[in-house]
Amino acid sequence: MPSIMKRRNGDAEARRVRRVTISGKKRILIFCFLLFTLHASLLTVSRAELIDRVVAFVDDRAITLREFEELYEKNRKVKPDISRAEVLNTYINRIVLLKEARKLKVEAKTDDELINEYIELKVRSLIRIKEDAVKEFYNSHLSEFKGAVYEEVREKIEEYLTEQEINNQLKMHIEELRARAYIKIVMKEL
Repeated sequence: MPSIMKRRNGDAEARRVRRVTISGKKRILIFCFLLFTLHASLLTVSRAELIDRVVAFVDDRAITLREFEELYEKNRKVKPDISRAEVLNTYINRIVLLKEARKLKVEAKTDDELINEYIELKVRSLIRIKEDAVKEFYNSHLSEFKGAVYEEVREKIEEYLTEQEINNQLKMHIEELRARAYIKIVMKEL
């Protein structure tokens, strides 16, 4: 019986060695697979290209380089000497105004209409040009009116002074909005 026991123990030992060998082969295969996968992923990363950069942040909104370049080119067609900084600042102002208009639940079909409605509501509605200011402007610019009577040009003067005041008030309002917003310009070489 002892020889049978030895043989059984020997068979069991041989099976265990084979299992370890098979497990070792599996480990080597898994290691090779992982090494190949890692190598392939490194090749993919090294061939990756930059899709887009962020030029600036306005609160939770990122302005991408591609978006900015398209906007800049569109503006240059209208005004060829416009600077990149002017375009970016104008766009930031637009984003801030749109955000405020949406907060007030102003409704319009387009963003331009939305901004105009907001300006009408928050700025224009508060402006009143006094008659004295219109007369003073008329008297100080008589040569420009080429003999036109006050009553003929009064309405145009009032429109001009109103637009001038809207621009001044809007500029101050935008400065206030920008001061409350988180604005970070990331790309310095504009």
